[in-house]
Amino acid sequence: MRIDILSAVPRLLDSWFGESILQRAQAKGTVEVVVHDLRQWSTDKHRRLDDYPFGGGAGMVMSVEPIQRAIVELKSQRPYNEVIYLSPDGELLDQPLANHLSTGGNLILLCGHYKGVDERVREHLVDREVSIGNYVLTGGELAAAVLCDAIIRLIPGVIGDETSALSDSFQDGLVAPPDYTRPADFQGWKVPDVLLSGHQARIDAWRHQQAVERTRQRRPDLLKGEDMEGN
Repeated sequence: MRIDILSAVPRLLDSWFGESILQRAQAKGTVEVVVHDLRQWSTDKHRRLDDYPFGGGAGMVMSVEPIQRAIVELKSQRPYNEVIYLSPDGELLDQPLANHLSTGGNLILLCGHYKGVDERVREHLVDREVSIGNYVLTGGELAAAVLCDAIIRLIPGVIGDETSALSDSFQDGLVAPPDYTRPADFQGWKVPDVLLSGHQARIDAWRHQQAVERTRQRRPDLLKGEDMEGN
């Protein structure tokens, strides 16, 4: 998989993709992430990407021309499954969407900035719009980084124990149950006996019950009519 990110401030993403699991995934060749400075496609002598909005109003709007040039050039080099615009009013990122995108091919991510992009970008150049939450950021770079992280960690070979990603919160529509590690007794704070029993069926049943209970307490919106008792 290759992910191309179009940004007005590309250096914001340097540290995110240069560390930890995301860096190792690229070093192994499992995924390639390329961050582009959108200004290289600007024909303005000052390499500007924005202009005043027609009709007046506060803020500046990203121009359609450099964005169109960037997308056309990238698409001339390789096929892409989707062009995604990171937008606060886009489709809310959730685990099923991350799962879907992780199984696809190459992606282009467009990071908004200023007041947003010329509407013609959204009408003619973008396949999908994605939001990471009901709030506004100064730019789409952090949202792009979050989306990449959610996608890349699901690609086979990225995480050492591939079953770990499959047991994450939201994979089964529930938040994750509590986890414990050694020591079994720390200052009188003890690990539940069932986890030390070695009885895998009982452990699995306990974990499911805990997941349902946590979901009911913390994220009841996820249950959507499911058995509220977890029976």
